[in-house]
Formats: sequence, structure tokens, C-alpha cells
Amino acid sequence: MPNRLINETSPYLLQHAENPVDWYPWGAEAFEKAAAEDKPVLVSIGYAACHWCHVMEHESFEDEQAARLMNELIVAIKVDREERPDIDSIYMNAVQQMHGHGGWPLNVFLMPDGRPFYGGTYFPPTDRSGMPSWSKVVAAVADAYTQRRSDVLENARVLTDALRASSERDIPDEDVSPPALDQAYAGLSALFDPEHGGFGDAPKFPQSMPQEFLLRYYQRTGEEQAREMVEISLRQMANGGIYDHLGGGFARYSTDAFWRVPHFEKMLYDNALLASLYLQAFQVTGDAHFRTVAEETLDYLLRDLRHADGGFFSSQDADSEGVEGKYYVWSPSEIEDVLGPGARMFNRYYGVERVGGFEAGSILHVSDSAAATAREFGVTVAEFFDRLRPMRRDLFAERSKRVPPATDDKVLTAWNALAMRSLAEAAFVLDRQDYRDAAERNADFLLRELQAEGRLLRTWKDGKAHIRGYLEDYAYLINGLLSLHTATFSHRWLREARRLTDEMIDLFWDDAAESFYDVGRDHEELIVRPRDMMDNAISSGNSAAAEALLRIAALTGDTAYADKGGRLLTGVVLLAVRYPLGFGNWLRIMELHLAPPLEVVVVGDLSAEATRELLRPLRERFLPLRCFVGVAPTEEERFETPLTEGRTSADRPTAYVCRGYVCDLPAVDPIALEGQLASWVDDEP
Repeated sequence: MPNRLINETSPYLLQHAENPVDWYPWGAEAFEKAAAEDKPVLVSIGYAACHWCHVMEHESFEDEQAARLMNELIVAIKVDREERPDIDSIYMNAVQQMHGHGGWPLNVFLMPDGRPFYGGTYFPPTDRSGMPSWSKVVAAVADAYTQRRSDVLENARVLTDALRASSERDIPDEDVSPPALDQAYAGLSALFDPEHGGFGDAPKFPQSMPQEFLLRYYQRTGEEQAREMVEISLRQMANGGIYDHLGGGFARYSTDAFWRVPHFEKMLYDNALLASLYLQAFQVTGDAHFRTVAEETLDYLLRDLRHADGGFFSSQDADSEGVEGKYYVWSPSEIEDVLGPGARMFNRYYGVERVGGFEAGSILHVSDSAAATAREFGVTVAEFFDRLRPMRRDLFAERSKRVPPATDDKVLTAWNALAMRSLAEAAFVLDRQDYRDAAERNADFLLRELQAEGRLLRTWKDGKAHIRGYLEDYAYLINGLLSLHTATFSHRWLREARRLTDEMIDLFWDDAAESFYDVGRDHEELIVRPRDMMDNAISSGNSAAAEALLRIAALTGDTAYADKGGRLLTGVVLLAVRYPLGFGNWLRIMELHLAPPLEVVVVGDLSAEATRELLRPLRERFLPLRCFVGVAPTEEERFETPLTEGRTSADRPTAYVCRGYVCDLPAVDPIALEGQLASWVDDEP
């Protein structure tokens, strides 16, 4: 018989709906039951693509005896961390306060009023490697709650006080300055792996935002090593097993230091961010391989993670048929059956061995250079790639016959906005209409399906949207819409972006701390109103909001937006300098803040070849544009900005390059525009 989770929309919660555990969704009913029966509350937090979440479910939550103990001694709540980042943030912080580290599944025990007193991550079904069994943990917690209540209450007090102090801590302001960013760059350089790329040792994450900072730092300073760090990392990642060489897209992280053996789950947000990073690297370096990786990654999103109505799903599982990575690994004989004699060349290049390196097969990765492989088989590099392309297509078609990993098909506003932004950027830089159409369809979907009564919502599945949107939902969507305007010239997206900006300030801004809360003033009351400033796998809501405010300020000339954005930046400079890996997006935006103002207005019909040709210098250059405004002759309801005054029509496509709203002479051909942009670059400090 299903439990209460059967009525939820989250695929992760629905995975647990048939457990014998009497799970509750997060809400008042569970806490009222705990208070009435005087029992501790378990909040168990995970997500659908989490491998160890599945393991613990199969080992403990599906076990009748363990479930019976849980139902008797505690009140159990299941939470999808992707739907409820606020709850995850609060209780992850609590476990980190206890143990110095955290992870998922996250299992935290609370008082009936929501205060945490004990927690951890994965617990095995039997005692193992110094870890107590899950049943022992549940029994011990219940015993302590009953027999040693004063100790439990003291733990709850200390932890809750620490959480509140963390949320409200005050960091001294520091101006954004070149010396501060030099220190941050030095910190990243010290962490960089010069052989394999990336930062630190295993497990190794792509860390896209610090790498975006390095590209902008290189652009401002000319520091070649900053660019080289990004190039090494991106090449090694794209050659490694973390990249899907047949279907495109990246896995969550590498379990080793060489990007060889991934944790196979694929997340929407990782791939959106990485596609954008590779696209920027293509602009900086002109390396066509970076463009290819960006396109293959976006094509993966469009093929495997897109809902028919235009939204994007959240993730794909690491497991297939109960085995991690089974969908992706190959044996030599499987490849030989498909490719015949060509398998020798393919297996040599992609490191496919008789004894597989993972489970029952080999993970495709580039094991040597294309030049070395081509030489071994007596062909040119161009001939080698000509032969390789159809092999990859044939193996992809064969792989598609396998049982695929499960897809978490909920649609999250924030993560969709990241995908929309990446598609819009690619549409502009690569002049690809399919990406432009996909980005517009996504924006239409979000504004239609994930808004109700003037309020942005967090999550949607099967026609049902719910949970009030968080700061990150607003900030990511504003940035996505501004980038979408650049790709389309439609002023609708500018109007929506400004409306959402004003709504964001009203709901989340804290005058006293001069920063944003992660949850709105209309949110349910929690033990702490969270405010997370660190950038993690995705940027913090505050850093994304700082970028949105600076972009809206440049667009409108409204200094109130700029003042708030500036105050956000000065409040984290000292932390960003000390912990650059945890503040990568902040550092990226600080580079934008330091750059001389540059605004570009282009008047013309985007469907006309002449307009697209005029835009070519903007596509080819990597520019930290604070503001771009496109003006189409057919635009009926124009967005009001001082940049477009008197520039609503032109006999032919025309570009205006402006510095602090002071504009150069109109440019009507790409050569003139290129010259003005080059002059701007030469003027940089």
C-alpha cells in the first residue's frame, strides 16, 4: 500500500511512495504528529539521480524490519533537495556543523519544532567500516530523545544558534579592486592541476564558474597562464570519461583526478553551465573543438532532457538496470559487433580494453592523441576523423537500444533558466536558429506554466506547478531573459526581466544586511531564514542577483539597481579572495564590475542577412557586455532605455557602441564595428 508520497509530483519522492516506511512530505502534518506523539522527526533528503540515495533506499527503506522500527520510533519526512533547496541548505549546514562534511542522502533528526540535534549521510543496513547500521542509529536516537532529553535539547540549542549565526554573520566590506582579484587568481593557480586540469584531487568537479572568471581575468590582464589553465581543463575534461563521446553532455563529476571514471548522473545545470563555458572558450581561443563540445552538449539537452512543451527535465540517473554506468560502458566485442574491422581504430582511440576499467566494460575516453592514432593506422588526422564520425553515430544508435537511465522529469525554474541562457548565448554566437527557437519556447513555458497570481513558482510536473520560487529562480531567470533578448531582439524579454527584478527586490532584499535572503518574505516560517552566499555546483542566489542588478542598471540607467549590486559585491570580496573556488561566480561578476562600461545598440531586422553580418564582430569577440539592446523595426512595444532614444529606425542595419551612454558614430558595416570594438579593448586598463 503506498504511503503519503504517492500524491507528490517529485520523481524522487515518488520513488519512495511504495516503501513500507510511513513517509510524510515536508509539511505541518508530520510535525503536528511528532508533537502529539512526542517523537523525534527524521528528515531524509536526496534527489532522483543520487546513486547512494538509491542504495540506502534499497538496503534500509525497502526493508520491512527497518521500516517497522522507523514507523514505531520516529516520524519520517522525505524531501527532494532540488525542489526544496531551503530545507536542504539549513539541515546540510547543521550536519556540516556536527561532522565537518555532508552529502546525500542527508539524514537529520529534529525536535518536533524543527530544530536539529543529530544527523549524518549514508548509513549501511549492518555495521560496516566503523559506521553503525541504520536500525541502530534510529534506535539510539529514539532512546536518547526519550531517556536523555536534556542532552538532546542542548544539542538542538547549540546547533540552531550556530545556524542562525551563520545566516546573519556580518563580513566587513571591501572594495572590488584589481589587487583583490589578483589574490583570488593566485589562490586558484595554487589549486590548479597542471597535468590533468581542474582544481585539487579526486573526486574532481568541472568547476565551470571559477574557469569563467579565469577567462575574464585573462581578457582584462592578458595573463596567459589564466587562459592556459582553462584550455588544459576543458581539453582534458572533453577527452575524459566524464564526457559522453557518443551522445554529448557531461556526467556530474569524476571519481578520479584524471576525468577518467565519472559518477554517471547527468544534471541539467552542469550541462547548461559547461556548454556556456565551452562556448566562451571558443570565442577566446578560436578552437573549433570547444565549439563542437558546446554544440554536442546543448544538442544532448534538446534531445534527451526536453519536454514537448519546451521545459527541460532535471537529470538522468547514474544507474541503469540497477547498475551504475551500465548504459555507457562497452566491451571490445560489443563494439566489434557494430563496427567490424573499424573497431580496432575506435578501440585504440577511446581506450577500450579486453579487461574493462569499470564494472563489466570500458568507459570511452580519449587515450592518446588523434595524430598518434592516425599515424598508427596509416591515415591523416583528417581521414581519421572522417572515419570516426560514422562509427560514433553507429554506436550511439546501438546504445539507444539499451535500457536507458531513469530521467527526473520535473521542471525547475532556476535550472531551466540556466539552460535558456546557454541556448540563447549559443544562438547569438553561432547564429543557430534552432537554439534561438528552443530558448524562446523555454521562456514562454516558464512564464506561462511557472507563474501564478503574480508569483514565480519553483517546480512543475505533469501540468502542476507549486512551491514559491526562491531567490535563485528569480535571479537566474532575469539573467536568462536578458541574454534571450540579445539573441532575439524582442523587447518582451526586457520588460519581463525588469518586472521580475522589482519583484525579486520586494520579496528577498534585506536592507539591514544589504543582501538577499534565499526565501521570500511570503515563505513559510523555518527555524532559520537561509542566506547562502557561497557558489556551489550552481551559483548562489545572491551572486546571480548581483549580476542581474548590474545588467538591469546598465540597461535602464537606474542607479538604485547598481547600488544594490555593488553592495552585494563589496560584502563578499574578502571571502572570495580567501576561498576562490567557493566564490567563482562572484569573482566572474567582479570582473564585469571592474570592466569599463560598454553598451551596444543594434538597430535592424534580425532575420535579414545584413543585420546578422553586422553582428559578426560581436559574435566573434569575447566581450563582458553589461548591456546589449537590439531594436527591430517591427517591435511595437519598445522597452524604455536611454540607449535607444532616437534610434528606433534606420535605413540599414546600424550599430552604436557606447561607453557610459556616450556613443561612437554609427557603424553600418562589420569592419567599422570591429574597429570600434577593438578600440574599446585597447582602452582597457
